[in-house]
Amino acid sequence: MDQPWVKEYLERIHAPRPAGPGTDGLRSLHAAHLHTVPFENLSIHLGEVIRLDQEALLDKLLARTRGGFCYELNGGFALLLGALGFDVTMLAARVFAGDDLGPPFDHLVLRVDTPEPWLADVGFGKHSLYPLRLDDRSPQPDPDGRFTVSETPDGDVDVSLDGKPQYRVELRPRRIRDFEPMCWWHQTSPKSHFTRSLTCSLRTETGRVTLTDRLLIETRNGERKETELIEDVAVLAAYQAYFGIRLERVPHIRRRI
Repeated sequence: MDQPWVKEYLERIHAPRPAGPGTDGLRSLHAAHLHTVPFENLSIHLGEVIRLDQEALLDKLLARTRGGFCYELNGGFALLLGALGFDVTMLAARVFAGDDLGPPFDHLVLRVDTPEPWLADVGFGKHSLYPLRLDDRSPQPDPDGRFTVSETPDGDVDVSLDGKPQYRVELRPRRIRDFEPMCWWHQTSPKSHFTRSLTCSLRTETGRVTLTDRLLIETRNGERKETELIEDVAVLAAYQAYFGIRLERVPHIRRRI
């Protein structure tokens, strides 16, 4: 990623250029990304093909000021960190659904060495505000909860929030193209939760705002407010006001028989 793109990316997330590829800079960029770039799967329900090449990622995140799901958000963040001199490695993860694990390459996370090893993840919706230490097995407090990173018998690591497993990370290095088959599956399969749900969510200074189909959910200082948006104009206005996303039409969940 060339320097004009770096400048535009930093402006997009309202973050100053870090002095160097250190821990403080990583933490600052991680938090800034979560406060400005929403987790969303709108493309699936707008009939847009999701691509993971650099040109497509930067066009969507920067030129169109959109968000995305894990492959796009962490893929874009990896481009930014790499251009800023950080040592970044892509890792594959499997998401827990209760006690069951999802398929391989279900999730993309980042290992960032500063030189301490950190787990960075700006693409999981509600997760840690700051990166987690990959080599620390003690509880790690974060504004969004108490996280633990624990080893599995097979040499992977499980990431848990307040005692509940979130996902299992395979520590083998990967490339963005390794995630393309599962990215395609998530945007096309009727078994994918992304094709069966429509969401756009963003962390705020006081909580979180989420638009799930036509239900607007605002959480401020622990208090939750729900508003049903009936008119299309209200839905489009909410996308722009809360997430900075301008759409020409309202996305609708594609119903499958």
